[in-house]
Amino acid sequence: MATQDDNWFIEHFDSAGTAFGLRLKRKLEEARTPYQHIEMWDTETFGYLMTIDGATMLTTRDNFLYHEMMAHPALFSHAGARNVLIIGGGDCGTLREVLRHGGVASAIQIDIDEQVTRYSEKYFPELCESNDDPRAELRFEDGVKFMQECDAERFDVIIVDSTDPVGPAEGLFKAEFFRHCHRALADGGVLVQQSESPLLHSDTIIRDLHHNMREAGFSHTRTLPFPQPVYPSGWWSCTLAGKNRDVGAFREGDAAGKDFATRYYSADIHRGALVLPPFMQDALS
Repeated sequence: MATQDDNWFIEHFDSAGTAFGLRLKRKLEEARTPYQHIEMWDTETFGYLMTIDGATMLTTRDNFLYHEMMAHPALFSHAGARNVLIIGGGDCGTLREVLRHGGVASAIQIDIDEQVTRYSEKYFPELCESNDDPRAELRFEDGVKFMQECDAERFDVIIVDSTDPVGPAEGLFKAEFFRHCHRALADGGVLVQQSESPLLHSDTIIRDLHHNMREAGFSHTRTLPFPQPVYPSGWWSCTLAGKNRDVGAFREGDAAGKDFATRYYSADIHRGALVLPPFMQDALS
């Protein structure tokens, strides 16, 4: 639930008994699509804010944390990905990070709601700077259906850059969906799914993700936490799964020597994120 009072956007996380707020300058515009209610805001200190159905999606100020951690750990955990699929990710920030890897030959992004991308092109153009890259293909359709019909061993890395596991994204957290991902990945492939808050969801959503991924056939799974101020608890995570690949290891030399700049991700950050605090180890054991 979200409220606007005295020029504040406040998102209430009723199940956790917490809330997060940003002081607003003004509402910019909104759209009700067949899938969701999207609103764009201008804030005083976090730049532009996009919300979907009252939930914070991204801001100008801190989106790099999420986008870099959704892309680079998975790509550096693979031996050398050439074909990448992004399910969701309509703001195109993850796509931009993927295409910073020169070895990637093709990146397909599939988001069900085109309006998310259109607003991103207008308000977050820096995230969309790779949309015209000849290696990029943007498609607006149902990602679950795409995976059901996808050819076997078509991709090296699949990134599930989804909203919370409710509404259109609910099916993206199920074992059946992960079975389709497993089939669509070549041997040695890597899957990564955004996996909510370590503090709030380690013993529920994150634990269930590990179970569902392994039930789908993935041999190795690891969760990497990272900060994300605008999301519930201010702490977020991504969960990697390997198809006959240990995602607890990565190409550390290549990550340290990467030929592009990042603001959060580094080989040291990647290495540190693989070390979980004891409470997460207990919840996932």
